[in-house]
Amino acid sequence: MATESESATDMGMGLALALGALATIGAGLMFIGAPDIDAAWGFAAAVVFSSLAVVGVHLYWG
Repeated sequence: MATESESATDMGMGLALALGALATIGAGLMFIGAPDIDAAWGFAAAVVFSSLAVVGVHLYWG
């Protein structure tokens, strides 16, 4: 039987995986657009989404 803490753990894991995937896409964009402004936007996306993934894990796994 699922309890509230187990569903919160699943939500935290899903949130971390989704935001981690977006951070990986941002890092890929940073690698592909290396000499241009696209690299800066890729870096910004990677930092923002990875930070949100950590915050999501702490909120839902706390």
